[in-house]
Amino acid sequence: MAEQNQVTKSSRGNVQRSEQTEVQRGAGSEQRRPDGVPAMLPPVDIIEDEAGFTLALDMPGVPKDQLSVRLNGDTLLIEGAIVLQSFPENIELVHSEIRDPYYERSFTLSPELDASKIDAKFKDGVLQLRIPKAEEAKPRRVSVKVA
Repeated sequence: MAEQNQVTKSSRGNVQRSEQTEVQRGAGSEQRRPDGVPAMLPPVDIIEDEAGFTLALDMPGVPKDQLSVRLNGDTLLIEGAIVLQSFPENIELVHSEIRDPYYERSFTLSPELDASKIDAKFKDGVLQLRIPKAEEAKPRRVSVKVA
């Protein structure tokens, strides 16, 4: 079961991330893709400002051509495959701590966000997503006229 996170703002103005999983998992832990293949859950930082949210996901070992960011309705799905180093025939790998060379994480986006304007940047194994708030959800100043 893939983990679903919802990116919203509470009534007090701080970010809420509601986990919708059978078992809560720690950052970087394992989960299963729908096809049964094990996947690692990339750790994420979520930052909010007046204009929107920034998500930073750590996905070391994933080349850009193996990274996928898709939007399906209000669900943002991030996937990436790690390219493992190949060794010459005469060298045998005796220990490896990478069991599942695949990352997957999904988020349910709040209606207050403008999903059509998501911006993604990938550098040094860190995927940074900028999700702006919809214009009607941004704080604005109301001018007061003297009557």
